[in-house]
Amino acid sequence: MSNITFDDLQLSESVLHALKDMGFEEPTEIQAKSIPAIREGRDIIGKSHTGTGKTVAFGVPAVECVEAGMGTQVLILCPTRELAMQAEGEMRKLARYTDGVRTVAVYGGEPIQNQIPLLRRGASVVIGTPGRIMDHIDRKTLRLENLKMLVLDEADEMLNMGFREDIETILSHVPEPRQTVLFSATMPPAIMEITGQYQTDPLLIEAGDNSERTIDTVEQYYYEIPIGAKMDALAILLHTHRPKLSIIFCNTKKMVDELARYLNEHGFNASALHGDMKQEARTAVMNSFKSGRTPILIATDVAARGIDVDDVDAVYNFDIPQDYEYYIHRIGRTGRAGREGVSYTLAGGRRQVFQVRDIERYTKAKIQLKALPRVQDIRERRTNELLMNVRTKLCEKTAAMQGADGETAPLPVHPMVEKLLDEGFDAAQLSGVLLDLLMDYEMKDVPVIAVPKPVQKAPLQPTPEGMVRLRFSVGRNQRVAPNQLVGAITEKVDISGKQIGKIYCYGDYSLVELPSKYKQEVIRSLNGEKINGVRADVRLYDNRTPGSSRPSSPRRGGAPTRRIPVTKRRGY
Repeated sequence: MSNITFDDLQLSESVLHALKDMGFEEPTEIQAKSIPAIREGRDIIGKSHTGTGKTVAFGVPAVECVEAGMGTQVLILCPTRELAMQAEGEMRKLARYTDGVRTVAVYGGEPIQNQIPLLRRGASVVIGTPGRIMDHIDRKTLRLENLKMLVLDEADEMLNMGFREDIETILSHVPEPRQTVLFSATMPPAIMEITGQYQTDPLLIEAGDNSERTIDTVEQYYYEIPIGAKMDALAILLHTHRPKLSIIFCNTKKMVDELARYLNEHGFNASALHGDMKQEARTAVMNSFKSGRTPILIATDVAARGIDVDDVDAVYNFDIPQDYEYYIHRIGRTGRAGREGVSYTLAGGRRQVFQVRDIERYTKAKIQLKALPRVQDIRERRTNELLMNVRTKLCEKTAAMQGADGETAPLPVHPMVEKLLDEGFDAAQLSGVLLDLLMDYEMKDVPVIAVPKPVQKAPLQPTPEGMVRLRFSVGRNQRVAPNQLVGAITEKVDISGKQIGKIYCYGDYSLVELPSKYKQEVIRSLNGEKINGVRADVRLYDNRTPGSSRPSSPRRGGAPTRRIPVTKRRGY
């Protein structure tokens, strides 16, 4: 599509003028394919990843379809407040020279009373999150009887966040006929169900292999980290790389907060970004990051969907994403606008190394193993940087002391140094001590990673009479807890929680004691079933099986995890 220009798409002069102001010279592949189809009135399904210009792809035809004085004619649904704000900003720029087009963004986290006057003044294009759009529909402050186009942006993410019922409710208020435009990075079955139900003969538009194009501009590395040492390892990497702007990704809001607290306590300037924060706080964090005042942003995948910053130096995957599509989204935050980028993934333990290998196969891109920098390597680098800075400063001061006659006056001696020299200290030794003190200060926040000693495993006690042990192929690494195992068993088998004995949760498997009369029924009922989203293999535990009698990494140093009494069967 590189030979196509926006002029070739026969756009209005006002939109072409706006695109030129925005710095667009030629359309991306998704734009070149989508704009003509949407302008023809087709329902489309656009499959394209973050950073490929989807907002312009639907924004240009949206602006051009608006008629002045006809009320709200375009509704754009986004999964997050940040994305809604970002999309509204792009739409406003696109409509800058088009008469009669007024854009308004509505989203949660801001008083609804502030948004009602904006809608009442007239909004031809409304961008918002599903929940807040429904609020305005219920209040009749948003009327959709004249709607021409409905856009579902990041549709897969909206479904992941549980917005399906909200989307269907909104669609029930939108009159027919209408044009429905859907953009999604992935095409799960739920997306196809929505398209089959609410779109008419949709045209599927795919923008080539976006994952490879995004990854081509990003160098990818990973580190094998001792289990339990990820935070210290990340601090060492940040001390080594010193990126001007970087994003660190975690899988949970809790980990985002914990990591932000740790980094700020260890001398870094880092901010957290996730969905539990108030809108004012999120906006302040983003503004501080975009301006460079906060060089490190720690975010969840969903919160990061609204980040649009071109000069991010590095992306760090503190947690490996559960969905490998998210890996592509994450590293696509660097290496933008023709720049080179770099990503670093922290793999804690062999299981996560295997996950990195899976991502490598999925993306068809090489993720290179790197050795974690040693503290002495960082000290040596900082020493060289310090020497260079000292030389530069000495040269600058010497040049400043040079007179018009070419003679250089002696450099003034610092009062503190002069005092120490007067006390009889040697100048060379004094310089060395001062440099050592400076280097100690420079290195004070660099952690030292100690490889943890292997935990001594407590031998398993014999099973009580009439009881057997069953081995479930899920454990702590799959985030399976004892209560989930009890819940899964009591859900499928007519056994009470009180009848279940000790539960041992290890790294990749768990052992459950229960009456022997239930063993076959439990194995038959739960073998192949999902526990906490992971399909489990269930079998009779045999101490003689290689590796079975030496479970690794049990909770609390090998002590069994006691069962939790079950009061109800659902919800585990």
